[in-house]
Amino acid sequence: MRGIEYHFHDFKKDGLPPTNLDQWIAAAGWEQVLNRKVATWRNLDEETRLAVIDAASARALMRAHPTLVRRPVIEWDDDRISVGVEPLTRSTR
Repeated sequence: MRGIEYHFHDFKKDGLPPTNLDQWIAAAGWEQVLNRKVATWRNLDEETRLAVIDAASARALMRAHPTLVRRPVIEWDDDRISVGVEPLTRSTR
C-alpha cells in the first residue's frame, strides 16, 4: 500500500496477541484501546461493563472479546502506537 510494508493481523481469525495488547495498553492507555462503541460492548451485561475499572480488567475483557479492541492498531517502525482513526487524547510516545 503506497510503498509501505505492512502486516495485516485479523483478530477474529488469528486471535489477539497478548504481548502486543500489553504494549498497546502501555502506549495508549486502556481507555483508548477498549472500544465501547461496538455492539460487543453494548451486548455485555451491565455488571461486566461496570467491572472494567483498570488496565487489568480491561485487558481480561479484551482477551475474552477481541472485537473490543479499537481498530486499527498500527505499530510504527519508530515504536509509536496508533489506535483507532480518531485523534488520541493521550500521547502515544
